[in-house]
Amino acid sequence: MFVDRAKILVRGGKGGNGCVAFRREKFVPRGGPSGGDGGNGGNVYLEANPHLFTLLDFTYKRIYEAPSGKNGQGGRKHGASGEDLVIPVPVGTIVQTGNGQILCDLTEPGQRVLVARGGRGGHGNAFFASSTNRSPRFAEKGEKGEEVELQLELRLIADVGIIGKPNAGKSTLLSALTASTPKIADYPFTTLSPVLGVLTFQDLSTLTLAEIPGLIEGAHAGAGLGHEFLRHALRCRVLLCLLDLTGKPLEEWEMLRNELLLYDSALGNKPYLIALNKCDLLSPEEIAEVRDRFPDNEKELLVISAKEGINLEELKIALKEMVEKAPPVESPLSRSRVVYRLSPRETREFIVSKVSDGIFEIEGDYLKRLVERTDFDNQEAIKRLQRQFDKLGVEKELKKAGIKEGDTVRIGGMEFEFKESGEEA
Repeated sequence: MFVDRAKILVRGGKGGNGCVAFRREKFVPRGGPSGGDGGNGGNVYLEANPHLFTLLDFTYKRIYEAPSGKNGQGGRKHGASGEDLVIPVPVGTIVQTGNGQILCDLTEPGQRVLVARGGRGGHGNAFFASSTNRSPRFAEKGEKGEEVELQLELRLIADVGIIGKPNAGKSTLLSALTASTPKIADYPFTTLSPVLGVLTFQDLSTLTLAEIPGLIEGAHAGAGLGHEFLRHALRCRVLLCLLDLTGKPLEEWEMLRNELLLYDSALGNKPYLIALNKCDLLSPEEIAEVRDRFPDNEKELLVISAKEGINLEELKIALKEMVEKAPPVESPLSRSRVVYRLSPRETREFIVSKVSDGIFEIEGDYLKRLVERTDFDNQEAIKRLQRQFDKLGVEKELKKAGIKEGDTVRIGGMEFEFKESGEEA
């Protein structure tokens, strides 16, 4: 089953918690704090794998989470970091965020991109020891990893894309040129998804051929099946337009050309070769009459029979020469000026807003991280958080927004009751 679109949810691993511990050794009085830091959570990567050709696996599993970091231990033992999670995807996969912003275009085998960072491990109490606080009895909790919804879109990368109307003989030609065995039958839309094949020459050089399901008039707007796969034609360096000699080949060519241009103007700039198929069913005079109908700029076309193998060697040579001269495939990123950063640089800025009477909300990544890393079962940890709030001027900004004693303050997933510290704002 061929699947070329998928949505997945990726999560970085959670960071390990820091440890509260003190040295308890004989002959070592006042050993001091010895709690180690928690390990960092694992990152999540996507990696282009040349052995995959579909996104089918993502229809069975949609949520991917990297391992968490281990908790710190006494004796200043730091927890181990979680292993990174590497998710293989086919070469040619475009990765977008949930709102459609392009993150990357994986066009090379082995290319890897970071899509979700793991959470940082919390510091143990040994980290907080200082000349003014020699025996801290609190530690930080580990952070949650990033959670990102991704849209994956596969655009097969091929040297030659074979396009044409249903029953033009595309599957037969692909089978004749390569070792591919597509389904072949005498009814429309035999091919329901793109099929790849490899054409090998005597010098052992190769070309990758992709059969694009049959196009009909209106395909660019959703008619038939071809519109679902026209995006794959954008990845082909050369287009082979296969026309049926027994039908109306000139009208077919005009229709195909029009549909390609209406779908994406970039398809109109691709090098192409026209092949008139099923020549074994017509006389030489009839074939000459058909060729004369094409305009002068389209006279460089080949007459073949995929079923009988007529002129296929000439077709192979022509395709190889065209691919060698064709420009490299353009990535959608090269046509976009959007520069997207998955994790923007963190600042200490925050915004206070009044949600409703008696409820205020604070937005700011740094403050959210402070709250997330605080152990609210430990009074010393809570006092430290309050000191950090004071340094950042949180109370001052809340008072400017009109907060009163007893009102509720929301930061991230936590709610606090506001109490004045007694200091002047």
